[in-house]
Amino acid sequence: MSSKSRLISSTRRFSTAAPCRDQKPVLNRHSRIITQPKDQGASQAMLYATDGIHSDEDFNKAMVGVASVWYEGNPCNKHLLGLGQEIKVSLQKSDLIGYQFGTVGVSDGISMGTKGMSYSLQSRDLIADQVETAAGGHHLDGMVVVPGCDKNMPGVTIALGRLNRPGLMVYGGTIRAGSCEGAPQLDIVSAFQAYGKYLQDGKTPKAENERYSTIRHACPGPGACGGMYTANTMASAIEALGMTLPGSSSFPAESKEKHDECASVGPVMYNLLAKNILPRQIMTRSAFENAMVLTMILGGSTNAVLHLIAMAHSVGIKLDIDDFQSVSDRTPFLADIKPSGKYVMEDVYKLGGIPKILAFLLKNKLIDGNNMTVTGKTLGENLEEWTHKYGELDSRQDVIRPLDNPIKSTGHIRCAAFLVSVTKFLFYFGSIFVGGSVM
Repeated sequence: MSSKSRLISSTRRFSTAAPCRDQKPVLNRHSRIITQPKDQGASQAMLYATDGIHSDEDFNKAMVGVASVWYEGNPCNKHLLGLGQEIKVSLQKSDLIGYQFGTVGVSDGISMGTKGMSYSLQSRDLIADQVETAAGGHHLDGMVVVPGCDKNMPGVTIALGRLNRPGLMVYGGTIRAGSCEGAPQLDIVSAFQAYGKYLQDGKTPKAENERYSTIRHACPGPGACGGMYTANTMASAIEALGMTLPGSSSFPAESKEKHDECASVGPVMYNLLAKNILPRQIMTRSAFENAMVLTMILGGSTNAVLHLIAMAHSVGIKLDIDDFQSVSDRTPFLADIKPSGKYVMEDVYKLGGIPKILAFLLKNKLIDGNNMTVTGKTLGENLEEWTHKYGELDSRQDVIRPLDNPIKSTGHIRCAAFLVSVTKFLFYFGSIFVGGSVM
């Protein structure tokens, strides 16, 4: 008997074959390795005991992992288990099987200034390894990744790039701005600065009350740190890459839109599986150029440099600091957002979100709109739909400055190749530095 005959005879009677024109597309390209052959009975026995399998026919469905970087001890991540559950429901409504699993994370905000920070960057690679391991080991057909804090975003995206199976990212969302008497808009940096202010004011009882009030109200609920720090920078960059649904990076954690986004994942994932749209078809060289441009426009974290380089490496694209310098040299810095400015990501949401900014950049030919995205449409098509629904970026707002009145005419990031280092200019320090420095 030929090997092909043995394979056919060993498969279940409800095995999915190549579809005819009137049949549904094959979605279970990977999971069928364990769900179809009779000689994989042990695999099937264990799957029968899971909540995803209710009948024999369920073995013909695609199995999609929902990897949430959930843990309770951080506002950026505390709500991700719930978002993952909402995504699972959406997958089930689209006749897909969702299996949620967790991975670890490290909060830079909590570990800052301690030895705990030595675990921060390595958590990115640990997250990537864990997501890839779970998906690869269990032959999952697709992945929805749900990160919330700093290194989470590049970690899960690196995993998607390595796996190269249909997948998308749902960002956990930004935190609301905090407030207290005398400080109408607080964020995590307000808490860092509160101690310096306390010392400056002479450690008086009044200074202590102000310090305590600031740290008590800086973080009012779930969501990532509110300024253009690493989390919001990377979420925005990954949206520009095309690996999220439109608006994902700027929907606050507690917003209705964030829950609506989770509820919309099922049909999107079904389409990705049906058309076999893969991360490496989305995360192209041009898409990374878009991500770099948006990072410069927003005054994003310098961490974007090392993370985007690692993400590009995961899909076989060479990216280095010279590429960032080239983009920085031709891209203005426009966003008046913390830590260098006065606004937070919640304000970006209020003006219409990252898609409005991307549409503004596309209109001014600063990014490429021809790249494929997880919607199955190009970035340009997504942005056209967004502006048709919500309008274009309002020129009267002052969160994003006009091109003819930038904060800085070139990008805020400077790459010192001879030192293999990256520096960031904050506009309120001015554009010229005089004096010595220690490297």
